[in-house]
Formats: sequence, C-alpha cells, structure tokens
Amino acid sequence: MASANEIKKGDYVIFDREVYQVLDKEHVAMQQRRAVAKFKVRHLKTGKVVERSVLALNEVETPEDVRKEKAVFIYARGGECWFHKVGSPADRFSLPESLIGDKIKFLKSKMEVETLVYGDEILGVSLPIKMEYEVTEAPPAIKGATAAGGNKQVKIDTGATVNVPMFIETGDKIIVNTETGDYAGKI
Repeated sequence: MASANEIKKGDYVIFDREVYQVLDKEHVAMQQRRAVAKFKVRHLKTGKVVERSVLALNEVETPEDVRKEKAVFIYARGGECWFHKVGSPADRFSLPESLIGDKIKFLKSKMEVETLVYGDEILGVSLPIKMEYEVTEAPPAIKGATAAGGNKQVKIDTGATVNVPMFIETGDKIIVNTETGDYAGKI
C-alpha cells in the first residue's frame, strides 16, 4: 500500500484485483474540494488503457512481488510463442500471441526478452528498444527520389514491414525501434 501522492509514472498498482502500470499521473486540486490523483493506467494482461481517480490522501494497493525476469524467444506457432529461461533451455514455457500483441512481429529466434512476472503468472513481455534486422525485400529506389527524401516500405527478416528511407536496399542491416516500429538507422 502507498499513498496516491507517492505513486509515480512507471509504478505498478492494483485496481479491482487487477495489476496496472501507471502511464501518467496528474494531481488535481479544485477550490474547496479535496485533492485528487488522476491516473492513466494500462492493464498488464489486456493492454487496455483506462483512467482512474483516487483521493490524493487515500491509499492505493501496490503489488509487492512484481519482478522482471530474462527469457529467450524460441519460436511462434499455432497462436503460441515459446520461450525458455536464460541459461536453462529445458525450462520452456509458452505465452499466447495475444499477450505479446504487436511486438510479435519483431521477435527473432534466440532474442533475449524481459518478462514481467506477478506471483507465478507472466503478465507481459518487453523487447529491447532498438534491434538490428536484415532487409529481405525492398522495392527499387526511384531515380531522383533520394535527393528529395521520402520513404518506402521494406520487409525485414521477421516478416514485418517498416518504413525506411529510399536508399535502403535488400540485404542492408537496419536498426528498428521495437516500441514504435520506426526505422532508427542503418548499420
């Protein structure tokens, strides 16, 4: 338990027996009324973002045993993504693709990820923010278009499509921001 005033962005809280991550917090004080803490939170299982308000002096339940553990992605098949714990390839577990969400298109075999665990339950997976990928398909650049800038869509080795500058070609290695899906540079 913690006071609503003590909770900050990035912390984990419990509302209605469900774990949420605080995305944003605003302290609102109106004339002749008690101060209120307004939270914008993301449900860790569904990813749904909601807003909650709590009197600033009230206590908010916080989970004590939320922890991050390293895992290695193996493969995805049949709506399931398989992982193993780092250093223990025999200790395998699967998660539904729905839990991983859009990040699945950036998962590569043998990629190390971080899992968010509450008790014995895995609530989510986070990838490294910037990762290296190889361009497997790229349309040819249009002559003269590179001087004016512009983008084109290419396919990377995971099958995802990424908007990149015109000068990127098949076989190039690029860096992609896995949180936004944006091109971040060429190697």
